[in-house]
Amino acid sequence: MTQGFKTNFRPLFRVARYLSVLMLVLIPIQIIVFVISPPPDTVKGFYELYHQNTLLGLLSLDFLYLFNNIIIVVIYLALFIILYQERPVTVILALILGLVGVCCYYPSNPSFEMLTLSNQYFQALPDQQTIYLAAGEASIAAYTGTAFNSYYVLSTICLLMFAYAIIKSPQFKKSIGLWGLVSGFFMIVPSSAGTLGMIFSILSLIPWVIFVFLLVIDFKKFSIDS
Repeated sequence: MTQGFKTNFRPLFRVARYLSVLMLVLIPIQIIVFVISPPPDTVKGFYELYHQNTLLGLLSLDFLYLFNNIIIVVIYLALFIILYQERPVTVILALILGLVGVCCYYPSNPSFEMLTLSNQYFQALPDQQTIYLAAGEASIAAYTGTAFNSYYVLSTICLLMFAYAIIKSPQFKKSIGLWGLVSGFFMIVPSSAGTLGMIFSILSLIPWVIFVFLLVIDFKKFSIDS
């Protein structure tokens, strides 16, 4: 991939930079929401939360991740363009796995399904509410089920492959790829795997934030000098 070809993608690198900054804003917002208002432990608790505060109900079921994953696609696409000439097979496989992973995530997220079920639950007669509680249990089960775990595993492999390509590339500082590897290491255990999974998920955010922050700096360089 020639220098002139990458020049054609300056707008993409610029968009990737702006969206990366947005991600750095969204991540602490999500953390603050979870700390101040931890998600309920029961389906009925989610219904009551939605009924009291719809926005908080959506945020409690990772509503912001719907935007984060769109941003991740753009980031990985920009990295693919930059690294294709050096590591074509690695970045092609990484991008494919990342895209499939993101596609798996969206049907696993029940934030709007739970909003609908919450409204129906409070409109139903008392003897009919158990139907909506059962439907909610099914939605929450899917929330950490096959689709979500597929997303998590594929996203981990994708990140590790891109991090490896970055480390091997003279266009990036090796430290950027190393931070990506550290984040990917903590993502090996899915967040759905109980307490250990949650701990690893939280720990993965620290190197991920540093990884994205460093990419913001380099995306600026590529958007100007590509």
